[in-house]
Amino acid sequence: MRELLRKNIANLVPYSCARNDFVGEAEVYLDANENWRDFVGDQGRNRYPDPLCTQVRKALDEVLGLPFAHTVIGNGSDEIIDNLFRCFCNPGVDKVIIMSPTYGAYRVFADINDVLVEQIPLTSDFAIDFDALEGFLGQEKKRREGGKEDGRSKLLFICSPNNPTGNAFPLEEIERVCTLFEGITVVDEAYYDFSSLGSAVTLLPRFPRLVVLRTLSKCWSLANARVGIAVASEAICKVLTSMKYPYNVGGPSQELALKGLAQADKVQQVRSLTLGEKSRMEEALASLSCVVKIFRSDANFLLVRVGNADELYHYLAQKGIIVRNRSRELYCENCLRITIGSKSENDRLLAALAAYEEA
Repeated sequence: MRELLRKNIANLVPYSCARNDFVGEAEVYLDANENWRDFVGDQGRNRYPDPLCTQVRKALDEVLGLPFAHTVIGNGSDEIIDNLFRCFCNPGVDKVIIMSPTYGAYRVFADINDVLVEQIPLTSDFAIDFDALEGFLGQEKKRREGGKEDGRSKLLFICSPNNPTGNAFPLEEIERVCTLFEGITVVDEAYYDFSSLGSAVTLLPRFPRLVVLRTLSKCWSLANARVGIAVASEAICKVLTSMKYPYNVGGPSQELALKGLAQADKVQQVRSLTLGEKSRMEEALASLSCVVKIFRSDANFLLVRVGNADELYHYLAQKGIIVRNRSRELYCENCLRITIGSKSENDRLLAALAAYEEA
Protein backbone atom coordinates (compact mmCIF):
# COMPACT_ATOMS: atom_id res chain seq x y z
CA MET A 1 0.00 0.00 0.00
CA ARG A 2 2.81 2.40 0.86
CA GLU A 3 4.24 1.96 -2.64
CA LEU A 4 0.94 3.17 -4.09
CA LEU A 5 0.79 6.32 -1.95
CA ARG A 6 1.90 9.68 -3.22
CA LYS A 7 5.29 10.38 -1.66
CA ASN A 8 4.13 13.59 0.01
CA ILE A 9 1.28 11.69 1.68
CA ALA A 10 3.49 8.80 2.73
CA ASN A 11 5.82 11.32 4.40
CA LEU A 12 3.08 13.57 5.77
CA VAL A 13 3.28 14.73 9.36
CA PRO A 14 -0.43 15.09 10.24
CA TYR A 15 -1.82 18.23 11.81
CA SER A 16 -2.72 17.54 15.43
CA CYS A 17 -5.79 19.51 16.46
CA ALA A 18 -6.56 20.34 20.08
CA ARG A 19 -9.04 17.49 20.54
CA ASN A 20 -6.49 14.97 19.26
CA ASP A 21 -4.28 15.74 22.26
CA PHE A 22 -6.84 14.77 24.89
CA VAL A 23 -9.15 11.76 25.22
CA GLY A 24 -12.06 11.68 27.67
CA GLU A 25 -14.16 14.29 29.46
CA ALA A 26 -12.91 17.40 31.26
CA GLU A 27 -14.59 20.10 33.30
CA VAL A 28 -12.70 23.04 31.86
CA TYR A 29 -11.66 23.28 28.21
CA LEU A 30 -9.07 25.97 27.53
CA ASP A 31 -7.14 24.22 24.78
CA ALA A 32 -8.86 25.10 21.47
CA ASN A 33 -9.44 28.87 21.63
CA GLU A 34 -13.21 28.38 21.50
CA ASN A 35 -15.75 30.91 22.72
CA TRP A 36 -16.73 30.06 26.30
CA ARG A 37 -20.39 31.03 25.62
CA ASP A 38 -22.84 28.80 23.75
CA PHE A 39 -25.31 31.21 22.11
CA VAL A 40 -27.66 28.57 20.63
CA GLY A 41 -28.96 26.78 23.68
CA ASP A 42 -26.46 24.88 25.80
CA GLN A 43 -25.86 22.18 23.19
CA GLY A 44 -22.09 22.41 23.07
CA ARG A 45 -22.12 24.13 19.67
CA ASN A 46 -19.32 26.39 20.86
CA ARG A 47 -17.03 23.34 21.18
CA TYR A 48 -15.25 21.54 18.38
CA PRO A 49 -16.60 18.05 17.59
CA ASP A 50 -14.74 14.79 18.06
CA PRO A 51 -12.32 14.71 15.10
CA LEU A 52 -12.33 10.91 15.03
CA CYS A 53 -16.13 10.44 15.31
CA THR A 54 -15.45 7.88 18.03
CA GLN A 55 -19.03 7.34 19.22
CA VAL A 56 -20.36 7.09 15.66
CA ARG A 57 -17.75 4.49 14.77
CA LYS A 58 -18.58 2.49 17.91
CA ALA A 59 -22.25 2.56 16.93
CA LEU A 60 -21.41 1.48 13.38
CA ASP A 61 -19.52 -1.46 14.86
CA GLU A 62 -22.39 -2.44 17.13
CA VAL A 63 -25.27 -1.89 14.68
CA LEU A 64 -23.77 -2.64 11.26
CA GLY A 65 -20.78 -4.78 12.18
CA LEU A 66 -18.27 -2.38 10.63
CA PRO A 67 -15.11 -2.89 12.75
CA PHE A 68 -14.19 0.20 14.78
CA ALA A 69 -10.49 0.06 13.93
CA HIS A 70 -11.27 -0.22 10.23
CA THR A 71 -13.53 2.80 9.75
CA VAL A 72 -13.06 6.46 8.88
CA ILE A 73 -15.98 8.91 8.75
CA GLY A 74 -16.23 11.50 6.00
CA ASN A 75 -18.37 14.51 5.24
CA GLY A 76 -20.39 12.29 2.94
CA SER A 77 -18.76 9.57 0.85
CA ASP A 78 -17.74 12.28 -1.61
CA GLU A 79 -15.12 13.60 0.81
CA ILE A 80 -13.66 10.11 1.16
CA ILE A 81 -13.59 9.62 -2.62
CA ASP A 82 -11.78 12.93 -3.08
CA ASN A 83 -9.31 12.04 -0.32
CA LEU A 84 -8.55 8.69 -1.98
CA PHE A 85 -7.52 10.60 -5.11
CA ARG A 86 -5.36 12.91 -3.01
CA CYS A 87 -3.78 9.98 -1.15
CA PHE A 88 -2.85 7.78 -4.08
CA CYS A 89 -2.92 9.63 -7.41
CA ASN A 90 -0.11 11.92 -8.56
CA PRO A 91 -1.74 14.75 -10.55
CA GLY A 92 -0.98 14.65 -14.26
CA VAL A 93 0.72 11.26 -13.91
CA ASP A 94 -1.50 8.53 -12.47
CA LYS A 95 -4.83 7.17 -13.68
CA VAL A 96 -8.11 5.86 -12.34
CA ILE A 97 -10.36 3.18 -13.83
CA ILE A 98 -14.12 3.60 -13.96
CA MET A 99 -16.67 1.22 -15.43
CA SER A 100 -19.33 3.21 -17.25
CA PRO A 101 -22.18 3.79 -16.84
CA THR A 102 -21.59 4.57 -13.18
CA TYR A 103 -21.66 7.31 -10.54
CA GLY A 104 -20.58 10.51 -12.28
CA ALA A 105 -18.70 11.98 -9.32
CA TYR A 106 -15.78 9.58 -9.83
CA ARG A 107 -14.89 11.32 -13.10
CA VAL A 108 -15.50 14.77 -11.62
CA PHE A 109 -13.10 14.15 -8.73
CA ALA A 110 -10.57 12.74 -11.19
CA ASP A 111 -10.82 15.93 -13.25
CA ILE A 112 -10.53 18.13 -10.16
CA ASN A 113 -7.38 16.27 -9.10
CA ASP A 114 -5.93 16.22 -12.65
CA VAL A 115 -6.03 12.43 -12.85
CA LEU A 116 -6.56 10.70 -16.18
CA VAL A 117 -9.68 8.52 -16.42
CA GLU A 118 -9.44 5.14 -18.12
CA GLN A 119 -12.93 4.03 -19.00
CA ILE A 120 -13.58 0.30 -19.27
CA PRO A 121 -17.30 0.14 -20.05
CA LEU A 122 -19.60 -2.45 -18.62
CA THR A 123 -21.16 -4.80 -21.13
CA SER A 124 -24.46 -3.73 -22.71
CA ASP A 125 -26.31 -5.72 -20.02
CA PHE A 126 -24.38 -3.84 -17.29
CA ALA A 127 -21.97 -6.66 -16.32
CA ILE A 128 -18.23 -6.26 -15.69
CA ASP A 129 -16.31 -6.82 -18.93
CA PHE A 130 -13.48 -8.97 -17.58
CA ASP A 131 -11.94 -9.54 -21.01
CA ALA A 132 -11.54 -5.79 -21.50
CA LEU A 133 -10.32 -5.27 -17.93
CA GLU A 134 -7.70 -8.03 -18.09
CA GLY A 135 -6.55 -6.83 -21.50
CA PHE A 136 -6.11 -3.26 -20.31
CA LEU A 137 -4.30 -4.21 -17.08
CA GLY A 138 -1.99 -6.56 -18.96
CA GLN A 139 -1.03 -3.92 -21.52
CA GLU A 140 -0.52 -1.27 -18.85
CA LYS A 141 1.77 -3.54 -16.83
CA LYS A 142 3.78 -4.39 -19.93
CA ARG A 143 4.24 -0.69 -20.81
CA ARG A 144 5.24 0.17 -17.25
CA GLU A 145 7.76 -2.67 -17.01
CA GLY A 146 9.17 -1.61 -20.37
CA GLY A 147 9.72 1.92 -19.10
CA LYS A 148 7.20 3.40 -21.52
CA GLU A 149 4.83 4.71 -18.85
CA ASP A 150 5.57 6.77 -15.76
CA GLY A 151 2.16 6.63 -14.08
CA ARG A 152 -0.14 3.76 -13.37
CA SER A 153 -3.78 3.05 -12.56
CA LYS A 154 -4.00 3.63 -8.82
CA LEU A 155 -7.75 3.44 -8.17
CA LEU A 156 -10.53 1.32 -9.63
CA PHE A 157 -14.14 2.13 -8.73
CA ILE A 158 -16.99 -0.37 -8.58
CA CYS A 159 -20.39 0.99 -7.61
CA SER A 160 -22.45 -1.92 -6.28
CA PRO A 161 -25.42 -1.64 -6.51
CA ASN A 162 -24.51 0.51 -9.46
CA ASN A 163 -25.82 4.00 -10.03
CA PRO A 164 -27.64 4.59 -12.39
CA THR A 165 -28.26 1.00 -13.51
CA GLY A 166 -29.35 -0.44 -10.14
CA ASN A 167 -27.71 -3.85 -10.40
CA ALA A 168 -25.29 -5.19 -7.78
CA PHE A 169 -22.25 -7.26 -8.69
CA PRO A 170 -21.78 -10.71 -7.13
CA LEU A 171 -19.01 -10.96 -4.53
CA GLU A 172 -17.09 -13.47 -6.64
CA GLU A 173 -16.80 -10.85 -9.39
CA ILE A 174 -15.57 -8.19 -6.96
CA GLU A 175 -13.11 -10.74 -5.58
CA ARG A 176 -11.88 -11.38 -9.12
CA VAL A 177 -11.33 -7.65 -9.68
CA CYS A 178 -9.39 -7.36 -6.41
CA THR A 179 -7.19 -10.26 -7.52
CA LEU A 180 -6.50 -8.78 -10.95
CA PHE A 181 -5.95 -5.16 -9.97
CA GLU A 182 -2.69 -4.16 -8.28
CA GLY A 183 -3.96 -0.77 -7.15
CA ILE A 184 -6.71 0.24 -4.71
CA THR A 185 -10.10 -1.28 -5.48
CA VAL A 186 -12.90 0.97 -4.19
CA VAL A 187 -16.33 -0.64 -3.85
CA ASP A 188 -19.03 1.97 -3.34
CA GLU A 189 -21.91 0.35 -1.44
CA ALA A 190 -24.13 3.41 -1.02
CA TYR A 191 -27.20 1.30 -1.87
CA TYR A 192 -26.04 -1.92 -0.20
CA ASP A 193 -28.85 -1.91 2.39
CA PHE A 194 -31.44 -2.47 -0.35
CA SER A 195 -29.60 -5.42 -1.92
CA SER A 196 -29.80 -9.11 -1.11
CA LEU A 197 -26.19 -9.72 -2.19
CA GLY A 198 -23.29 -9.86 0.27
CA SER A 199 -21.05 -6.94 1.18
CA ALA A 200 -17.47 -6.54 -0.02
CA VAL A 201 -16.60 -5.79 3.62
CA THR A 202 -16.33 -9.57 4.05
CA LEU A 203 -13.41 -9.56 1.59
CA LEU A 204 -11.28 -7.09 3.56
CA PRO A 205 -9.28 -9.71 5.53
CA ARG A 206 -8.03 -11.19 2.25
CA PHE A 207 -7.54 -7.98 0.25
CA PRO A 208 -5.67 -5.21 2.14
CA ARG A 209 -5.89 -2.90 -0.91
CA LEU A 210 -9.69 -2.90 -0.83
CA VAL A 211 -11.74 0.10 0.36
CA VAL A 212 -15.50 -0.23 0.86
CA LEU A 213 -17.67 2.88 1.04
CA ARG A 214 -20.94 3.06 2.95
CA THR A 215 -23.25 5.96 3.73
CA LEU A 216 -26.09 6.91 6.05
CA SER A 217 -27.65 9.03 3.29
CA LYS A 218 -29.85 6.40 1.67
CA CYS A 219 -31.47 3.63 3.70
CA TRP A 220 -30.66 5.41 6.99
CA SER A 221 -32.47 8.60 5.93
CA LEU A 222 -29.65 11.00 6.82
CA ALA A 223 -28.78 12.56 3.46
CA ASN A 224 -28.92 16.02 5.06
CA ALA A 225 -26.37 15.08 7.74
CA ARG A 226 -23.63 14.07 5.24
CA VAL A 227 -22.12 11.02 6.95
CA GLY A 228 -20.01 8.76 4.75
CA ILE A 229 -17.99 5.75 5.87
CA ALA A 230 -14.78 4.17 4.59
CA VAL A 231 -14.12 0.60 5.68
CA ALA A 232 -10.56 -0.48 4.98
CA SER A 233 -7.35 -1.91 6.39
CA GLU A 234 -5.94 -0.18 9.45
CA ALA A 235 -3.06 1.06 7.29
CA ILE A 236 -5.35 2.78 4.79
CA CYS A 237 -7.56 4.13 7.59
CA LYS A 238 -4.51 5.64 9.23
CA VAL A 239 -3.54 7.43 6.03
CA LEU A 240 -7.08 8.73 5.41
CA THR A 241 -7.25 9.97 9.00
CA SER A 242 -3.88 11.68 8.73
CA MET A 243 -4.85 13.86 5.77
CA LYS A 244 -8.55 14.61 6.28
CA TYR A 245 -9.67 18.01 7.54
CA PRO A 246 -9.25 18.14 11.34
CA TYR A 247 -12.97 18.51 12.18
CA ASN A 248 -14.51 17.22 8.98
CA VAL A 249 -17.85 16.00 10.40
CA GLY A 250 -19.76 18.48 12.54
CA GLY A 251 -21.19 17.70 15.96
CA PRO A 252 -24.85 17.96 14.81
CA SER A 253 -24.16 15.43 12.07
CA GLN A 254 -22.51 13.04 14.52
CA GLU A 255 -25.48 13.38 16.87
CA LEU A 256 -27.93 12.69 14.04
CA ALA A 257 -25.91 9.63 13.02
CA LEU A 258 -26.13 8.25 16.57
CA LYS A 259 -29.88 8.90 16.71
CA GLY A 260 -30.38 7.22 13.36
CA LEU A 261 -28.30 4.17 14.23
CA ALA A 262 -30.30 3.79 17.45
CA GLN A 263 -33.45 3.26 15.35
CA ALA A 264 -32.35 0.22 13.35
CA ASP A 265 -35.75 -1.51 13.75
CA LYS A 266 -37.61 1.45 12.25
CA VAL A 267 -35.06 1.72 9.45
CA GLN A 268 -35.61 -1.93 8.55
CA GLN A 269 -39.37 -1.44 8.58
CA VAL A 270 -39.10 1.45 6.12
CA ARG A 271 -36.63 -0.56 4.04
CA SER A 272 -39.22 -3.34 3.75
CA LEU A 273 -41.90 -0.82 2.78
CA THR A 274 -39.58 0.66 0.15
CA LEU A 275 -38.82 -2.73 -1.37
CA GLY A 276 -42.53 -3.52 -1.40
CA GLU A 277 -43.22 -0.24 -3.19
CA LYS A 278 -40.47 -1.05 -5.67
CA SER A 279 -42.20 -4.29 -6.59
CA ARG A 280 -45.51 -2.48 -6.95
CA MET A 281 -43.94 0.23 -9.10
CA GLU A 282 -42.26 -2.32 -11.35
CA GLU A 283 -45.59 -3.99 -12.01
CA ALA A 284 -47.44 -0.71 -12.55
CA LEU A 285 -44.79 0.79 -14.81
CA ALA A 286 -44.62 -2.37 -16.90
CA SER A 287 -48.29 -1.91 -17.81
CA LEU A 288 -47.71 1.53 -19.37
CA SER A 289 -47.28 1.78 -23.13
CA CYS A 290 -44.67 4.55 -22.76
CA VAL A 291 -42.39 2.16 -20.85
CA VAL A 292 -40.09 0.07 -23.03
CA LYS A 293 -38.02 -1.72 -20.38
CA ILE A 294 -37.45 -1.81 -16.63
CA PHE A 295 -33.95 -2.89 -15.66
CA ARG A 296 -33.29 -5.20 -12.72
CA SER A 297 -32.55 -3.21 -9.60
CA ASP A 298 -30.92 -4.07 -6.26
CA ALA A 299 -31.30 -0.47 -5.08
CA ASN A 300 -34.08 1.93 -4.05
CA PHE A 301 -34.57 3.18 -7.59
CA LEU A 302 -35.48 1.87 -11.02
CA LEU A 303 -33.83 2.58 -14.35
CA VAL A 304 -36.67 2.74 -16.85
CA ARG A 305 -36.38 2.97 -20.63
CA VAL A 306 -39.23 4.96 -22.16
CA GLY A 307 -40.21 6.05 -25.63
CA ASN A 308 -39.01 9.64 -25.30
CA ALA A 309 -37.11 10.40 -22.08
CA ASP A 310 -36.57 14.11 -22.75
CA GLU A 311 -40.25 14.73 -23.42
CA LEU A 312 -41.43 12.68 -20.47
CA TYR A 313 -38.90 14.26 -18.11
CA HIS A 314 -40.11 17.77 -18.96
CA TYR A 315 -43.75 16.70 -18.76
CA LEU A 316 -43.25 15.34 -15.24
CA ALA A 317 -41.28 18.43 -14.19
CA GLN A 318 -44.22 20.61 -15.24
CA LYS A 319 -46.38 18.47 -12.97
CA GLY A 320 -43.99 19.12 -10.08
CA ILE A 321 -42.44 15.65 -10.21
CA ILE A 322 -38.68 15.39 -10.62
CA VAL A 323 -36.96 12.23 -11.83
CA ARG A 324 -33.45 11.87 -13.26
CA ASN A 325 -32.88 11.80 -17.00
CA ARG A 326 -29.95 9.45 -17.64
CA SER A 327 -30.24 9.35 -21.43
CA ARG A 328 -26.73 10.72 -21.98
CA GLU A 329 -25.11 7.83 -20.11
CA LEU A 330 -23.63 4.87 -21.97
CA TYR A 331 -26.28 2.25 -22.87
CA CYS A 332 -28.96 4.40 -21.18
CA GLU A 333 -30.63 5.97 -24.20
CA ASN A 334 -34.13 7.22 -23.31
CA CYS A 335 -33.74 6.10 -19.70
CA LEU A 336 -35.15 7.76 -16.60
CA ARG A 337 -33.94 6.90 -13.13
CA ILE A 338 -36.89 6.89 -10.75
CA THR A 339 -36.40 6.84 -6.98
CA ILE A 340 -38.88 4.77 -4.98
CA GLY A 341 -40.69 7.28 -2.81
CA SER A 342 -43.58 6.98 -0.37
CA LYS A 343 -46.82 5.34 -1.51
CA SER A 344 -48.44 8.75 -2.04
CA GLU A 345 -45.46 10.05 -4.00
CA ASN A 346 -45.39 6.93 -6.16
CA ASP A 347 -49.15 7.15 -6.74
CA ARG A 348 -48.76 10.74 -7.88
CA LEU A 349 -46.09 9.69 -10.37
CA LEU A 350 -48.26 6.87 -11.71
CA ALA A 351 -51.22 9.22 -12.09
CA ALA A 352 -49.07 11.69 -14.01
CA LEU A 353 -47.80 8.92 -16.29
CA ALA A 354 -51.36 7.76 -16.94
CA ALA A 355 -52.31 11.33 -17.87
CA TYR A 356 -49.27 11.56 -20.13
CA GLU A 357 -50.44 8.48 -22.04
CA GLU A 358 -53.94 9.90 -22.42
CA ALA A 359 -52.71 13.27 -23.70
